[in-house]
Amino acid sequence: MDDVIIVGAGIGGLTLALTLHRAGIACRIYEAAEAIRPVGVGVNLLPHAVRELAGLGLEAALSRVAVTTQEAVFFNRFGQLIYREPLGRLAGFDWPQFSIHRGDLQAVLLDAVTARIGADRLHPGWRCIGAEQDAHGAVARFRRAADDSELPVQRGAVVVACDGIHSVIRKQLHPGEGDPLYSGYNMWRGVTRWPPFLSGASMVRAGWLATGKMVIYPIRDAVDDERRQLVNWVVEIETPHYKRRDWNRPGRLEDFLPAVADWRFDWLDVPAFLRAADTVLEFPMVDQDPLPRWSFGRITLLGDAAHPMVPRGSNGAGQAILDARALADALVAHADPGQALQHYEAQRREVTSNIVLANRRNPPDAILREVYLRTGDKPFDRIEDVIAHEELVALSDGYKRISGSSREALGAQPA
Repeated sequence: MDDVIIVGAGIGGLTLALTLHRAGIACRIYEAAEAIRPVGVGVNLLPHAVRELAGLGLEAALSRVAVTTQEAVFFNRFGQLIYREPLGRLAGFDWPQFSIHRGDLQAVLLDAVTARIGADRLHPGWRCIGAEQDAHGAVARFRRAADDSELPVQRGAVVVACDGIHSVIRKQLHPGEGDPLYSGYNMWRGVTRWPPFLSGASMVRAGWLATGKMVIYPIRDAVDDERRQLVNWVVEIETPHYKRRDWNRPGRLEDFLPAVADWRFDWLDVPAFLRAADTVLEFPMVDQDPLPRWSFGRITLLGDAAHPMVPRGSNGAGQAILDARALADALVAHADPGQALQHYEAQRREVTSNIVLANRRNPPDAILREVYLRTGDKPFDRIEDVIAHEELVALSDGYKRISGSSREALGAQPA
């Protein structure tokens, strides 16, 4: 098979390159950025994604730079515990859950690509402007990011768009789709150096969107002489207007701090924690309606280019990783590239469409919504008087089944 052309060197693109290499399929990667730098903040890798990365020999490298997450913990905005559950191996999985800086994850993937495939196969500063195909293969067209000059056309067996929510190739394949859809909630994200809290490896969700909701979890251990952690945090608030999504737009503390100004819990002084942030970024929670089709002959989509989802449920990066495995498997199983892409889409499109919709309606955060509605946003005496433990478990397990991250789903998948 001719080389696979991968457009985008993010998590999906780099994972695809490694998965193709393991399968004996050559590839070339083209990235618009002139240098691949550690951008963004934290991401969570659930066991179903770690399973794939471990299969690529990356678990040890990830464990050195990530926090091995132990538990999910839910609180209301008054600091009252609603629900907690173990995660990863502590929950009986064969693989851990990692909380990691996006830049650290990308660095682990990039180091592996460079070592195994070769730096000459990665082309930074190549901005894709479109893809085409004929009976003999597919081509991608590029311009130089630095000066917009035309670059040589690149031909391969297939072209895979891993270029994110603003994918040029997605727009080409679906020209009438329109801009990403705003959820009605704005998000501020950042990282803070802080002493360990709770278990030291807890993923916390607290509050609710109407008055302010937070997600807080550590992503690096022992970052200084005081043995503090680098802690990722997210603040989400109902907001009628938003600016275009940009992973690197600076945010302003005064725009969201009032919503959590009285969040002083026995395990964390939230206002002090936020004021100590190293980084504050702002962007809207956006997604797109599921597409009716990803693959057109020898051109297909992967990751956020295929199924952008609001960041609830810790599944965006994970689903891109699962896409990569499915696409590589399909290219191995089918000699005809077009048939391979159709098989890949049949394996992944409906699954990821369901996750996109679940993230809108009933992500794990739905636990917080139910308590907020049932209490009228007031403190409770006993959580059992508000919602049964069995119902909390059902809300959590239901999302795991939809996202393919339950123990049963992982046990049913081939290695």
